[in-house]
Amino acid sequence: MTDELLDFTGQVALITGGSRGLGRQMALALAARGADVVVTSRKVDACVEVAGEIEAMGRQALPYGCHVADWDQIDGLVEAAYERFGKIDILINNAGMSPLYDKISDLSSELFDKVVGVNLKGPFRLMAVVGERMVADGGGSIINVSSVASERPMPGAEPYGAAKAGLNALTRSFAFALGPAVRVNCIVAGPFLTDISDHWNMDAFEKDARINQALKRGGEPDEIVGAALYLASRTSSFTTGTLMRVDGGGR
Repeated sequence: MTDELLDFTGQVALITGGSRGLGRQMALALAARGADVVVTSRKVDACVEVAGEIEAMGRQALPYGCHVADWDQIDGLVEAAYERFGKIDILINNAGMSPLYDKISDLSSELFDKVVGVNLKGPFRLMAVVGERMVADGGGSIINVSSVASERPMPGAEPYGAAKAGLNALTRSFAFALGPAVRVNCIVAGPFLTDISDHWNMDAFEKDARINQALKRGGEPDEIVGAALYLASRTSSFTTGTLMRVDGGGR
């Protein structure tokens, strides 16, 4: 029964930020269970690499370079996906960015707009255009990937936390706008040890994790997979408008 519920054969998933980190893990997990996948990020070469891994599993993949803050590029992405596969059953808004800066006043208007564009504006447009088509096709699942910074704002991530808080709000509103045909949920992710963590002070992080994380560590990228599969599948057929924390039990 569980295997049948997590069988994505014949379904198509579109994953932003799908070329690395959490996005790559979700793309490979869905493909391993039968889905065809549209892999998109700004770097098309990296998308091609992941698409190759998916095709090696016997599934189809479409690598596509797209900057999700640009609505014209988003519209091109969606048209390419529907031209290739004829539908999208699962949309995962995973792309995100949180730039480093020394002090708040150093943050330029352009960089602020870019953070909001990638983390909020892009997902809004994708949910709008893909969600409407999902409704017309009879259903689908949308998963947004947010951050604990949206609920526990911290210095050094002001625009990022604000944008992700907006994404939390959009999750709830789109659940009503697109329901009952389409379910919209959100993974509120904690600290995962992706390539982004290469820029962390790991000694300081590990010390903090021992105090403030119930599991006393950061997450491995593949530990996002269980939540994503649940929200993408029929297993979560009565779950929508939900914020699901996957954060190691952070305070």
